[in-house]
Amino acid sequence: MSEHMDPIGPSDLTAPSADAARLRLAQAQHALLSALVADGPTPAGHDPQRLRTQRRALLGKRAEVVAKVAPELPDILGADFRRLFLDHARGRPMRHGYRQDALDFAARLLETDGALTGPGQRERLAAWREAHDTADRAADRTAPARPPSTRLAAAWRTLRSRVTRKATDL
Repeated sequence: MSEHMDPIGPSDLTAPSADAARLRLAQAQHALLSALVADGPTPAGHDPQRLRTQRRALLGKRAEVVAKVAPELPDILGADFRRLFLDHARGRPMRHGYRQDALDFAARLLETDGALTGPGQRERLAAWREAHDTADRAADRTAPARPPSTRLAAAWRTLRSRVTRKATDL
């Protein structure tokens, strides 16, 4: 290098321009993530069809994992599980992991009129949610534990629904 040309070193980069670049990148990443998991608008420069395809794939994978984490849900809901879960998951990003996602899904179904149409689905789903919500609270030391009689009653309802279901399958 000649003497009149000074190399540009890292100390010559201005902090405000680096911060602005980081902010633009964070905003672009947030927009893309929102489009993928929260039905946000398609960010500039992205193909809407590809984003729709990827969104469907991510929702499908989420449904598969919830079905593995909570196999009772597809059993209770039957062929409607996937459709109901995808309806629930669209526009609702997952919070706090797949177990909580399954509990949120069950709670929403129990709150929605007309979502559960099969015989005994509402009772079986309510018993499942109560049993699993209880187990999660017992694992969380900050939440008050339910008394043993309440846990026993929930276990009894779960057992009774399983026996009733098996009897109707015969």
